[in-house]
Amino acid sequence: MFEAVEELIAEHADLERRMADPAVHANPGAARSLGRRYAQLTPIIETYRRWKSLGDDLGAARELADADPSFRAEIPELERQIEQTTEELRALLVPRDPNDGKDVIVEVKAGEGGEESALFAGDLLRMYLRYAERHGWKTEVLDANESDLGGYRDVTVAVRADGGEGAWSRLKFEGGVHRVQRVPVTESQGRIHTSAAGVLVLPEAEDVDVEIDPNDLRIDVYRSSGPGGQSVNTTDSAVRITHLPTGVVVSCQNEKSQLQNKESALRILRARLLAHAQEEAAAAASAERRNQVRTVDRSERVRTYNFPENRISDHRVNFKAYNLDQVLDGDLDAVIQALVDSDAAARLAVTSETAGNSV
Repeated sequence: MFEAVEELIAEHADLERRMADPAVHANPGAARSLGRRYAQLTPIIETYRRWKSLGDDLGAARELADADPSFRAEIPELERQIEQTTEELRALLVPRDPNDGKDVIVEVKAGEGGEESALFAGDLLRMYLRYAERHGWKTEVLDANESDLGGYRDVTVAVRADGGEGAWSRLKFEGGVHRVQRVPVTESQGRIHTSAAGVLVLPEAEDVDVEIDPNDLRIDVYRSSGPGGQSVNTTDSAVRITHLPTGVVVSCQNEKSQLQNKESALRILRARLLAHAQEEAAAAASAERRNQVRTVDRSERVRTYNFPENRISDHRVNFKAYNLDQVLDGDLDAVIQALVDSDAAARLAVTSETAGNSV
């Protein structure tokens, strides 16, 4: 059992050796990638060593049981610990999402509902920014298109988690249509309206993930737009990049510098192209798709925010709580953990089924 762990032990040792090389840290991106993989493997290696040690102890106890009753008395507890550790290790070895160690780019777009939808998009943005702050993650607004009342028609933010798990491992479950039920600020009769905003979460691509040929890009510059006042530039600093082979178009106008907007647009473009390539690969390989548990369908309504009842409902896992005010202040851990647990259970079920069919 667990023969595959031996390969992971060798990889873990190699990562440790490479991370001790000062030359590696000259490339922060490569060093961060190595550190994340090392952090992912460490609990597997530690659990495996504990499992092996318990097995050795059990073997010794059984061997000496006839000569010493105290060893016989230890056997039931050792068997219980081995069973528990076996389940822990099996869960750790469940196939992971290969993007879990990555940072993310989150795009929030107002949907149906006009100005109220734009205000709700702003609420979602603040929720994610505060959630990131609670976890000590770094955020950077790459592009924003504000509405007249201070909401957002669309906004794009990068979220980076240094060390350990990447932001994707948690925020990937946020993709989809988010629905809000409340009395809009523009409603004079006090009637409850329903509107929605869309959230798109993409794993941020490293340069090594996506290679972009500059000849495949059409770059246009134009004057940025906004609600007025200082938000409108007087120079052509906004940038629109079109990736000709795929038709993917990215626009950025948040910065006053054309160069900064171009860099932000390229970050978003790389993330979209990575997601596009991964979706194509998953669609083309039906055998591989069996092992990939998709918990997020971006086209479906994933969550409802009901202000009159202070209720949040996630429709994918039947999660419901009455602390909407706290959730909007960034306290998202409970609902996200419910999605993480559901995803892990589904992956474990697929793994167990595959293992059973191979016996």
